[in-house]
Amino acid sequence: MFLNTLLVVLTDLAAGLMGSANFRRHFHLFLSGLIVFGPALSMWVSQHSIFAKRTNFLYRAFLRSGWGWTCIFVGSFVFLLSFSVRRSLVLSLRHLSRLVVAGVLWVGFRKLLDVLENATGSCYEPLSVVDGQPTVDGQPFLLLREGASKQLCVGNGMLWRGYEVSEDIFLLCLCCLLVAEETAVFGPYLTLGGPSGAPLRLLFLFCVTLLGLWMFLLLCLLAYFPAFPTQILGGALGCLSWRGLYQGWYRLGPSWYCPGRPGVGLFTTKEGGKPE
Repeated sequence: MFLNTLLVVLTDLAAGLMGSANFRRHFHLFLSGLIVFGPALSMWVSQHSIFAKRTNFLYRAFLRSGWGWTCIFVGSFVFLLSFSVRRSLVLSLRHLSRLVVAGVLWVGFRKLLDVLENATGSCYEPLSVVDGQPTVDGQPFLLLREGASKQLCVGNGMLWRGYEVSEDIFLLCLCCLLVAEETAVFGPYLTLGGPSGAPLRLLFLFCVTLLGLWMFLLLCLLAYFPAFPTQILGGALGCLSWRGLYQGWYRLGPSWYCPGRPGVGLFTTKEGGKPE
């Protein structure tokens, strides 16, 4: 009984926060500010911290598979919420298609960024001081290697330098905004008295926890591995992707070519996704 009461209290508080108008209106601005000013934290953090190492467990377990974790938890929440309301598999799949669209966008941009980096970059071989070569400011000279691709260059232990956009920042920014959008409907849903058993509430809390983890990893990358302007570009691409989908295309309303916004067709008939 106590655990169930605690679950209800926590989910009600979190749903009220994420469903509030101020949170939905200003969260992307907060995230943008974090990306712009987050690298300034590098002046205060310790490079001996465990988070200053790319081999950290959180980086290995969550960062590279961030899209998979987002799909598992957010997809489960969206499906259970939609199916518990309408008992329609078609409607549930339509809402899940938003994750499919975002996934296709993520993969497409990754391919495009790889092509861009390969087209604008060059391969360099560091000349070690052990070979008797001079250095500049303690850094060895770099010997240009023509005709090498990025994969071949990095595979041979050389350096690839090109026009780069941070895929990690792009992914984390997109996942944060997606989780915030998909879970924001739970507050209005509870207000309207929708069925909310323990499994649905637990999935919602998992999504909120995942959002907190993505923001923490985002802050760690900005503070411990600052890279200007690649991280700014990655964050901008993530925000533009969210705006193009959730603030643009999905506002057209559900149809054969558009899945609609979160909440549409569940407990409201309005295309804006707000309760009537």
